[in-house]
Amino acid sequence: MQTAKGEALSDQPARTFTDIVRERAAESPARPALILLTEKDGALRPETHTYAGLDRAARALAARIAAHAGPGERALILHRSRAQFGISFLACLYAGVVAVPAAPPGGSARHDERIAGIVKDAAASCVLTSLAEAPEVTQLLARTGHGSLTCIPTDTGHPAPQAHRPSDEPWQPARRDPDDPAFLQYTSGSTREPRGVVITHRALLAGHEAISAALGTTPGSRIGGWLPLHHDMGLVGQLLHALWLGGTAVLLSPVAFVKRPAHWLETISRYGLTVSGAPDFAYDLCVRRINDSQLAGLDLSGWRIAVNGGEPVTAATMRAFAERFAPAGLRPDALVPCYGLAEATLLVAGDRDTSAFDGCALPTSLAAGGPERETVSCGRPASVELRIVDPDSCEEVAEGHVGEIWVRGAAVARGYWSRPAETADVFGGRIRNGGSGYLRTGDLGALVDGRLHVTGRIKDVIVVAGRNLYPQDLERSIREVSALFGATAAFGVPGERERVVVVQELRGRSRYGVDFAELAGSVQSALTAQYDVRAGGVLLVRPGTVRRTTSGKLERAAMRRLFLNGELTALHQWLDPEVQRLVRQPPPRKQRGRR
Repeated sequence: MQTAKGEALSDQPARTFTDIVRERAAESPARPALILLTEKDGALRPETHTYAGLDRAARALAARIAAHAGPGERALILHRSRAQFGISFLACLYAGVVAVPAAPPGGSARHDERIAGIVKDAAASCVLTSLAEAPEVTQLLARTGHGSLTCIPTDTGHPAPQAHRPSDEPWQPARRDPDDPAFLQYTSGSTREPRGVVITHRALLAGHEAISAALGTTPGSRIGGWLPLHHDMGLVGQLLHALWLGGTAVLLSPVAFVKRPAHWLETISRYGLTVSGAPDFAYDLCVRRINDSQLAGLDLSGWRIAVNGGEPVTAATMRAFAERFAPAGLRPDALVPCYGLAEATLLVAGDRDTSAFDGCALPTSLAAGGPERETVSCGRPASVELRIVDPDSCEEVAEGHVGEIWVRGAAVARGYWSRPAETADVFGGRIRNGGSGYLRTGDLGALVDGRLHVTGRIKDVIVVAGRNLYPQDLERSIREVSALFGATAAFGVPGERERVVVVQELRGRSRYGVDFAELAGSVQSALTAQYDVRAGGVLLVRPGTVRRTTSGKLERAAMRRLFLNGELTALHQWLDPEVQRLVRQPPPRKQRGRR
């Protein structure tokens, strides 16, 4: 096999992800690499990009990027277009520039701050965006103090990416080592101080090996979904894994999914996707919002791997999903709970031998012997060494006991960009009387019969009267109180003792005749009956108030901050006096003088 320049790629083993993509373009230039679905008049219209077309467009853009950033420098990718995102990401790899994916500007001050924080943290040399979005991006950079940064419109100056033959232009990719960074994956942590996970080519390739071994993905597979491409599950798990396999990524937008969840399952049915996944809330949304007529048109018999990951998996959601879509040919064994995180280049645990309904009762605290809760198995470790460790003593705990999940392996990232102290803390875990170099995930879980059960995050655990309460358990119980309830966020607030605060969205468009006080009282009753705890505050709010990341994870820390800063507007609220004293009062509005 040779490239257009005549290099014999088969003589050298692929050592970087760039090598993989170049091989795919040379082997199967006319094979569809991307099928991008855009909603128009209520239907999804396809736009196909071949491997050769993607390669040509990436080469041309790489030459333009090289005029503004050298190998190893960082380029921010800000695109609403999934086609331009894919081209820009590959062009960065071709140019040897470190790609920095980020969510495109969203118009909110919070999002502007996050983009500005990423630009500063990554010390970006340029920004890749579209001609239409360039004015908005330029203004954002100017008002956040980065006006001198060059914006490169990626949809001008390169050939149409639909061309079906490899480029014959003289061009060579920048030489990169497997241990060089391929991209920085910014986590959904603090808005003001985002952290960039350094993903090397070696870790990226190891991550794909782990996914393929655990889930049984095969060359040429059609993989896809609606997850945002700047997020690790969408980028690594759907776009890049399809390219690594030499398959086809079929992608729709998050907006299309939220607007009409049936779009996701119709895409799987119509385009023959064998692998697709999403967080637990997406499966629940499909159960609630896909009607019988939409269900009748689905054929899900070819969906072999339905990954549930990115947030805690609930057996109730999976059972409801399996039952609802069984008439469409969905097999129960297709549902695969998984656990992963950006710092491990996506997958940590998951396998096709694990049923989505397998569960066991585990203690609700780090110490055994307390109250128990039902958890779902996320399968066996996927090509990583996984340990459950007491986060305080750093001693490994016995099987069946809850502790912090620690992992190490080839797919684990090297650390955070330009943050040596945080890298040492998070990636330098040392087990007492054991090994070192473990990634401390910050997540709690237990191993039962060699399979991982995830119970929550350390920072989200609410400690009441010496008991550990997991917010997702409280939220699940509260949502069952009323059909009017939508998204729920439960979190702890400090004081003389930690108190639970609940922010509950109401679904109903019309709220006339709704007894808010009674609903708030029902929330209190549910918490008291099921957990023997009384909330310190209950806020009933409008839809869209509860914040999520772009991948669907609840941002409980952000909700706590908004609450304590007095920035939440409630339709109705009840606050304990002790909690009320913690809330910052907004400044009084200035009275306008009479003219």
